[in-house]
Amino acid sequence: MDKKKQLAKNTIIIFFGRVCTQLISFFLLPLYTSYLKTSEYGIVDLIQTYVTLLVPIITLELEMSIFRYLIDSRGKVKETNKLLSNNTYILSISLLIFSILYIIVSCFINIPYRWLILIDIIVCVLSGNFLQVARGLGHTMDYAISCILTGLTTAVSNIILICIFHMQAEGMIISMALANFMCSLYLFIRLKLYSKERTNLKKVDHSLIKDMYKYSLPLIPNGISWWIVNVSDRSIISFIMGSAANGLYAISNKFPTIISSLTGVFNLSWSESAALHINSKDRDEFFSDIINTVLRFFMALGVGMIACMPFIFPLFINSKYNEAYNYIPPLVLGTIFNVAICLYSQIYLAKKLSKKVASTAIVGAIINIIINVLFIKKIGLYAASLSTMISYLVMAIYRHYDIKKYANIKIDKKMIIEGILIYAITIIIYYQKNIILKAICLVVVCIYAYLSNKNFLKSSFMTIVHKLKR
Repeated sequence: MDKKKQLAKNTIIIFFGRVCTQLISFFLLPLYTSYLKTSEYGIVDLIQTYVTLLVPIITLELEMSIFRYLIDSRGKVKETNKLLSNNTYILSISLLIFSILYIIVSCFINIPYRWLILIDIIVCVLSGNFLQVARGLGHTMDYAISCILTGLTTAVSNIILICIFHMQAEGMIISMALANFMCSLYLFIRLKLYSKERTNLKKVDHSLIKDMYKYSLPLIPNGISWWIVNVSDRSIISFIMGSAANGLYAISNKFPTIISSLTGVFNLSWSESAALHINSKDRDEFFSDIINTVLRFFMALGVGMIACMPFIFPLFINSKYNEAYNYIPPLVLGTIFNVAICLYSQIYLAKKLSKKVASTAIVGAIINIIINVLFIKKIGLYAASLSTMISYLVMAIYRHYDIKKYANIKIDKKMIIEGILIYAITIIIYYQKNIILKAICLVVVCIYAYLSNKNFLKSSFMTIVHKLKR
């Protein structure tokens, strides 16, 4: 199959799975903002933040390693089973060690909802690992179905626990754990991870484990750095301004997170495609074409989101969270810069240069912390949103020039200039009180989005139609 068609096929399948999950999460915002106080929502958001920090530390980024190695072993049954047996062994040992340490630490530190958090962390580790195993094995449809199952479980359990049983923050944590458990259970059965061939301890190979960790260990500082860039803001906000302020900031982040999730959808297919074609003769042309197309699409999506916010925000968000509206534009811009960063990251990883990914991410993390610490007392939550935007911009520029050592990526300059102009105009109008001007801006942005992406939209539509016919 043609490289672009294969990439489009995988992206569309994963898209439907992930988008369903994100849409469900998005439509739950009225429920969260109506039933939870800003401080309660801030506490849950902070807990989930620390869960995302702990997962890559517990697993030592094993899930990324098993995905990369499974791609290389496709079609080789014995090698695949050996990898999965070693994955099961490492995962079991890691979770056992962490659980013992967590229980010991929790005896000396008062951790709210400590048992729920432990369960949430364990099922997050399992679901994250099994999802990457599914991708590595080429089970894209199972990956998508498990994502849909996660979203549906989240919605149903949240409605029951929060609306009916009035469990508020505790209900949200239980819902997250239950959703990840259902995802893990589905993949555990579908991928036959229970079979003797895939859990054979006789196949444990310490030399293989060492090689896998050589690939994954450099990704740990990268994972932590991404955590710092993405969500360290929450820790600083909660410490300096309180959990209520963190609740406001978490809501403002919910909208750009939709773009981040879509980026993740494409990135899942892109990582596989980049790894498979990193040594192709037409690599530079292929990579440049894909990167420009994706950037053009997400730039249009980002400016479209900013233009829509004056009309969408009041419909979904309770008035007690109104302040969150102010911080959305810089966070959306940061998310667009992050799209470029993710695209370049997969080229590093395809070349197995995971140390490069880590070192560039650390630079962004340092910039993010410095801006937060210096300005959060002076300009409040604006410091958090601007620090994220600036750190992503610096990382995107650095990686763009550094990646030329490994692949000659050419960015469309006309696209960048047009993007800067449309974003500047839209953001200025965003903060005005003239609703007619905002409506005109939305129409102009929609026209821009269509004209700049009409070829991509046409080809995507034809791919979907062809897939449905088959």
